[in-house]
Order: sequence, then C-alpha cells, then structure tokens
Amino acid sequence: MMYHNEAKLTYFIIQTNKIAIFVPIIIKKDFMFNFFNKKAASKLFYNTDIHSHILPGVDHGSRDIATSIELLKDQIGIGISNFIFTSHVTETTFENTPESLKASYDILTKAIKDEGLDIKTAFSAEYRLDEYSLGQFAENKIVPMPNDFILIENSFQQELLGLDDILFDIQIKGFRPILAHPERYKYYGYRHQRYKQLHDAGILFQTNILSFAGYFGSQAYENAKWLLEQDYIDFLGSDIHNKDYSNSIIDFLSTKEYRKIEAKLKDRILNDTAFDF
Repeated sequence: MMYHNEAKLTYFIIQTNKIAIFVPIIIKKDFMFNFFNKKAASKLFYNTDIHSHILPGVDHGSRDIATSIELLKDQIGIGISNFIFTSHVTETTFENTPESLKASYDILTKAIKDEGLDIKTAFSAEYRLDEYSLGQFAENKIVPMPNDFILIENSFQQELLGLDDILFDIQIKGFRPILAHPERYKYYGYRHQRYKQLHDAGILFQTNILSFAGYFGSQAYENAKWLLEQDYIDFLGSDIHNKDYSNSIIDFLSTKEYRKIEAKLKDRILNDTAFDF
C-alpha cells in the first residue's frame, strides 16, 4: 500500500498481484502524520485516585460488579494502584449510610481478589453538604478517608448558606475537608476571591483531571486553569462514573495539555502522600 498526496487529491494505492486499486479519500491536514505517529497513552504521574464512583449499585456510577472491575482495570492501566471509592451521599437521590457503602465495598473487594488485581483500596463517600449529610455528621455516621480526610461537595446551584460555619464545625470534629471539584461550581468563576478564602481557611481542593480537557464545559476549564496558576490544587481525581469518563481520561493523557499539568503539579499534589492504606 502506498500513500500519495498530489495537489488536492489524496488517495491510497492498494496493490494486489493483478490490479492496483486507487482509493480517493478526503482527509484533514496532518491527519496522516498523526495517524501513523500516534503515541501510546501516557500514564498518570500519581498512583492514588481519591475520587471515584466505582462501588457498584449505590449511586449513578457503576451499576454492577462487571462494570466496576472494567473501570478498575482501565485505571490500573494508566498507573493507579491505590483507590479511595467515594460514592455519593446526597439527600433524596443517594441517601447512603456506612452500612450500605460497606456492603457494596465488601462485594467489590471479593471480586477484586477473585480477579487477582494487585491494588490497595478504601471506601469513603462524597458528601453533598445538604440536610441529609449534615444529619449524618451530627449523628457521627460518617466514613472518612484514611487519616480523617473527608470529601465534600457543594451545591451546583449556589453556595450553601452558612458554609464557613459548617466547614469549621467539620474541622472541629477532627475531619480534614477536601472540596470536590471546586472548578465546577460556576458561581465561583466570578468570585475567585472566594476560592482564596476557602483555601486559606484550610479547605483542600480536589480538581477533576477531565476539567482540563473541557469535559465539564468552558467555565470549569477556565476555573481549573486559574486554580492551577494560583497553586490551589491539592489533589487530582478521576471522578469516574462510567466508561466514557475512563476513555476520556485515557485520551487526555496523550495531549500537550496533560503534560503541562504534570509539569506544574508533579511535585505539589498530595495524592500519594496524604493517605495511609
């Protein structure tokens, strides 16, 4: 097979023993270069994913064990060996308890063992700061991450009234709050000073790696870049829910944008140093 690009006509010549077949095609500039020189997907520069929805059947992430194992294998393939599973705890939609999360975790860990996956795991939750989750805090029905970190989620509509007092109370209880994907709260995009106030108050920030790929829209992308420039990103996370997230992360790892993030955050983020499994 030979490739030709003459004037505006691009075609392949597929030559057999008896005939030569001319196959015209329409391609974009540099397509052939990229096609024949496509790099293998890179690996992440950290080994611990602190935000995922891989526990089966407890939220709108993985629906079953087979999906969970598939997502785990995808993550292992890009360098993750330590997992903290953080299913949603949200009023009305996902009113999980320590018992419901533990039951799912036990099923998954058995499947992990049966598959022979050499990984370390723990389970916690992503706590939406609403009436249900705050009740769980009040009743001490919280499953923290290793070393008492806790992943919290703000409302996507508006900041919770009295947020500063709530976060202070969580800290007083001995927890170490990590705000999940602060870049995705659009109302902070016009109030960057609020990011500074929260971070200065000891609230750690976990940014979704796919925010840098534009996966969650332009506002999340711009907010993530600003947080990166200000050195406000303490953790990266996959926030993986399904195969589309997984494939998108794998694709993103071969981009120049990812390499810029790696260069900036490799010696800063706490993914691999904050937790004892």
